[in-house]
Amino acid sequence: MILPACTATPTQLPKQPPPITTPTPKHHNKHSVLLKSRKEQIDQTVLWTSSISQRCRNGQLAQAVSQFIQMRRAGVEPNHITFVTLLSGCAHFPAKAAFFGPSLHAYVCKLGLDRTNVIVGTALIDMYAKSGRVEFARLAFGGMEVKNSMSWNTLIDGCMKKGNVRDAVEVFDEMPERDAVSWTALIGGFVKKGRFEDALEWFREMQVSGVEPDYVTIIAVIAACADLGTLGLGLWVNRQVFENMPDRTLVSWNSMIVGFAVNGHAEEALEFFHQMQKEGFKPDGVSFTGALTACSHAGLVDEGLHFFDKMKRIHKITPRIEHYGCIVDLYSRAGRLEDALSIIENMPMKPNEVVLGSLLAACRTSGNINLAERLMKYLFKLDPRVDSNYVLLANIYAADGRWDGASKVRKTMKDLGIQKTPGFSSVEIDCDIHEFVAGDKSHVDAEYIYLTLGLLSFELKLRGYVPDQIIRE
Repeated sequence: MILPACTATPTQLPKQPPPITTPTPKHHNKHSVLLKSRKEQIDQTVLWTSSISQRCRNGQLAQAVSQFIQMRRAGVEPNHITFVTLLSGCAHFPAKAAFFGPSLHAYVCKLGLDRTNVIVGTALIDMYAKSGRVEFARLAFGGMEVKNSMSWNTLIDGCMKKGNVRDAVEVFDEMPERDAVSWTALIGGFVKKGRFEDALEWFREMQVSGVEPDYVTIIAVIAACADLGTLGLGLWVNRQVFENMPDRTLVSWNSMIVGFAVNGHAEEALEFFHQMQKEGFKPDGVSFTGALTACSHAGLVDEGLHFFDKMKRIHKITPRIEHYGCIVDLYSRAGRLEDALSIIENMPMKPNEVVLGSLLAACRTSGNINLAERLMKYLFKLDPRVDSNYVLLANIYAADGRWDGASKVRKTMKDLGIQKTPGFSSVEIDCDIHEFVAGDKSHVDAEYIYLTLGLLSFELKLRGYVPDQIIRE
């Protein structure tokens, strides 16, 4: 593959607006005479680069490149800072840099700075990575004669953001010396892609390597723990790192609050919520989402409603759909379905499938078929192909002995070509996650698991337990 930039020349830069006058210092005080007398001694490259930088920061790439052209016409030689400034502007505003970036790369190649100057080379990698052209970033990286940790980390981060996980890992493995930023780029990338188990596995590798995690690493790990429900590892991270963080931020507090809340540890979540405020942090919308979730899991209806009111009245936070969803879930878990429905009908935005699904699940617990049928009409309009809603409604009919209704739901699924997505359960043992699907016998300890399950089933029957009738597709 050949970089397209390497076939360009400086004269191929797009035509720009009318020439911009040479930048001059904007000082009009008592020192003006002195500055004027020393004008010939001032480095013109610095003046031009400073003016170009100002336009790059404002996203005015066309004007910045126009000034660069005028700079060259004036006979002023650019230096590596000039090119880094322009390339960084292209990186921060990639939509405006489709033509500027490759042409600037061509100029850099002509001067050899892409190979010999690590700062310029890294700026090229960053520009291509942020524009989504990771393959060109890798080629620019490969052509560098001098690389530093920033060069490696920029490429790893670019590969992860583009979704090229294999390439990112390959670059990471080739890296001669990894620092906390390198590990965090990889771990954070896995978290953003929803690959939480991989993120935690790499975090363990980071610990083995002896590299100390930084604040950003910890936030990524805590987020992964929260999503996976690995409270064992999450609590370990909390004890070992969070409590020793010299400078906690609202983000780090929120990660702990939400992490505990979504895993049903309401007391700990609310304790962090209150402690955060004692230490002078003002809760934001995410903080209240965590607090409301904790109240929902713990059945603290009055306290949850108090938080919701306080959020609006005292903190002046406009509730988002996730906050209304928490209140719906709060009422639903408490069996107050009409109150939950009232929230849905009166909130200022349309309910989504998560909010409606929360109330639908509560209908099964209470056996409220009429409300379940009404909710399904809403859900069908939102997305008629969500299999879990149909299965849940069929199970509600079956639990009430209405087999005709259950059969009708199954027929609807068949007519629409909808198949039930296999569900799975997960168990955390010694900070490792073990996943199972129905009838799964692939686990190394499957024999012992089924023996234990048989003993549990026998004990339950002895105590009078009768399993619910459920529909399986």
